[in-house]
Amino acid sequence: MRRPVDFSRRAWRAGIHGLPSQTTPRYRIGRGAWLLLAITLSASAVAGEPAALPTSRADLTPKDQARVLAVTRPTTNFTRPEPFELMQGGAGTSRKDANRDAFSQSSANITFEEEATFKLGNALFRKTWVSSPSSTQASDGLGPLFNERACQNCHLKDGRGRPPESDAGSTSMFLRLARDAGSAEEKAALADHKLLNFPDPVYGAQLQDLAVPGLKGEGRMRVDYQEQKVTLGDGAVVSLRKPSYTIENLGYGPLDPRTTLSPRLTPPMIGLGLIEQIAPADILANADPDDRNSDGISGRPNIVRDALSGAVTLGRFGWKAQTASIRQQAADAFAGDIGISTPEMPKHWGDCTKAQTDCLVMPDGVQQRLGTAEAPPPVMDLVTFYSQNLAVPARRDIGKPDVLAGKKQFYEMGCISCHTPKFVTMRGTPDKVQAFQLIWPYSDFLLHDMGEGLADGQRVGEASGSEWRTPPLWGIGLTATVNGNAFYLHDGRARTLAEAILWHGGESQKARDRFAGAAAADREALVKFLESL
Repeated sequence: MRRPVDFSRRAWRAGIHGLPSQTTPRYRIGRGAWLLLAITLSASAVAGEPAALPTSRADLTPKDQARVLAVTRPTTNFTRPEPFELMQGGAGTSRKDANRDAFSQSSANITFEEEATFKLGNALFRKTWVSSPSSTQASDGLGPLFNERACQNCHLKDGRGRPPESDAGSTSMFLRLARDAGSAEEKAALADHKLLNFPDPVYGAQLQDLAVPGLKGEGRMRVDYQEQKVTLGDGAVVSLRKPSYTIENLGYGPLDPRTTLSPRLTPPMIGLGLIEQIAPADILANADPDDRNSDGISGRPNIVRDALSGAVTLGRFGWKAQTASIRQQAADAFAGDIGISTPEMPKHWGDCTKAQTDCLVMPDGVQQRLGTAEAPPPVMDLVTFYSQNLAVPARRDIGKPDVLAGKKQFYEMGCISCHTPKFVTMRGTPDKVQAFQLIWPYSDFLLHDMGEGLADGQRVGEASGSEWRTPPLWGIGLTATVNGNAFYLHDGRARTLAEAILWHGGESQKARDRFAGAAAADREALVKFLESL
């Protein structure tokens, strides 16, 4: 097996040159991040969270801790690229051509044998499921209610989805259905992290627009846009589209009046295995829920109960950081999107509710000779491995003057207050290829209030109706190349990166206003920097 690159000695030497002092930068030396990262976390920083969550990195020696702290400190030198910046996914970074398959490459540091496992996982990720009973066996069990027949149909080319357009359908954007707690018993269940929220009593947790033969779908998402003009500081005018969501042709009666609709675009799959191996203490070190340093940024973790282990832990996946692991994320998608049961989610009828009696009498696809789920353990093992090892593509144009100028703007406007540039993954990872890697996801993986403009009104665990997890930015510049479209944010409302920035509000309002008030050349440079990621 090829050994992963241990950035340590070289990165320590590279990182020690030109390190900023603790008082030099005017951007985001705050939130306690750089003093506490990878070393310790005061109890007050995450007051009220379970004591079981780690507050320091047990995998690092004091010497390692100092090196990690140094190499992950934000730069103040924008005259040249930083060491290792090209390899934003660590040693697993893909150096292959930046074409339509840029998000579908395996981690560069897996072995030949693991490459075969990756390809098997890819085949299952692309597998088309069919309704039961079927002569294919091992491929039946679809639905009965569902949104798509294959994982790849939602994660287009392993990238992001797109909002529905005209009659194109909504195969890669879904409506989550949920309400907040009402009774004392329900509030207690949320407080104990037993549930994230409460599904619609008839339609469940997600609107499924498709159904197997003999059954009707639940309805169809409708999106209406209203154009809003925004005038920037230099007089330039940008049109933003504000969406509103309704459901047409409800198949099973009205929704509960308390049910909220939250559109969710499928996110890119790259780098998930690396994100999973970021030390919880390093994520928690950036949390400042009470904004103790008064910088207006109060990121906080979504504390969830891991459905696989039962432990209360840190959520880091999903638009609201509601999921703790890749395997759980895959199991949730199998059940909710395709209607396929797994050992982790043994729901043979997917998201069908007790009120949908016709759905519950449909045959399932369990083959006893293969196990007690429609997707038995080997399927989950392979799909999880595939998801963990989709490589992050290498940066492009990192030394170009406009990209470096844009990077400076990104830092000085305060974007890194939420989009944390760098982490170093844990040493003791289950797979050595993800161990002790310097990675550049540009996310703190915390929840932030993004303002009324982006609010969906739907609580998910600790996340309120206006909070969203900071999405990683790596690979964002290849969106149009991979997916043939460029739709951003959780619901694809933004058609350009500039539009996405201008939708920022709440905690990110100041950074957004700096962008809106900047000279055109500075705005364009910042976008060039994002396009290089």
